[in-house]
Amino acid sequence: MRNWHEQFAYNILIYHNNMVMCLILIAGKVHPDGLALLRARDGLRVEEMPSLNAADFVERLPAAIGLLIRTAPLPPAAVERAPLLRIVSRHGVGYDNLPMAALTARGVPVTVIGGAGSVAVAEHALMLMLALAKRTALFDTAVRAGEWDLRNRLSSGDLEGRTLLIMGLGRIGREVARRAASFDMRVLAYDPAFGPETRLPVDVRPVTDWREALREADFVSLHLPRTPATENMIGARELAAMKPTAYLINTSRGGLIDETALATALTAGQIAGAGIDVLEAEPPTAGHPLLASDRVILSPHIAGLSENATRRLSLAAAANVLAALDGTLDPALVVNPEVLGR
Repeated sequence: MRNWHEQFAYNILIYHNNMVMCLILIAGKVHPDGLALLRARDGLRVEEMPSLNAADFVERLPAAIGLLIRTAPLPPAAVERAPLLRIVSRHGVGYDNLPMAALTARGVPVTVIGGAGSVAVAEHALMLMLALAKRTALFDTAVRAGEWDLRNRLSSGDLEGRTLLIMGLGRIGREVARRAASFDMRVLAYDPAFGPETRLPVDVRPVTDWREALREADFVSLHLPRTPATENMIGARELAAMKPTAYLINTSRGGLIDETALATALTAGQIAGAGIDVLEAEPPTAGHPLLASDRVILSPHIAGLSENATRRLSLAAAANVLAALDGTLDPALVVNPEVLGR
């Protein structure tokens, strides 16, 4: 129950937003085309907050009717102080930076962008596989150092004929499978959502016991969300089960891999290498154990941020904001669809 001055402030906010303009906050830098789509709508005022510091946009959130957010964390308490909020649109497919319980309790739909960035992430995953198999970083360093004779060690590998285990066969996982098949790889896939009615790509063989499948995989590529069930799912036991010639790829979410265990496994030669786009804490601290390993290719959480993908991501995220205001949200893009009937 609000006291009189809280109710007065709330009424002023409603008056300001209804009689002047509705505020849409943008938390993080997005492509100009997405901003243009929002600004073309009469009655909306778009305010960019490019900083990743949550405090910057949280201060403005009480006046906002919509929030388009990239990777900055949204504190649960901020949701309670945002009485006008009607939509939170994620500029991506993950939502572990959002307080889902608080937003759902308030009846605020949270949307994701569907397949807008799937191809870019899939290409990045294949790039990491190729770079690791072909030892791209090692050979580049050798040539620059004048070590041309490194070519005679015959240490480069191929994707052809190798077994790929895809963990998570959603939109991105399916794009990875399609591309891997074109390299004549043998593709296995695990997904907790597999059921009797699941339609699989013709070249993909499903597995039910993914830990057992680790033993035969030459490449393991992670494409699962971060949930309590998937946190640190690849740890010391799983790494020990993999081939010493195998590679681990993560372009999904940080926190799926025990990074200390991975660094130890790489040093011990338990696996051949890893391609990592996402980390538990981003950016990593200077002493992070993976930074010192020459068996890892790292990228700064950029798999889905190609030029084409960022444009599609911004347009999809902006379209979700407008659909929420129009009452035309696609339930397939709503993470908490139970709020739609309220």
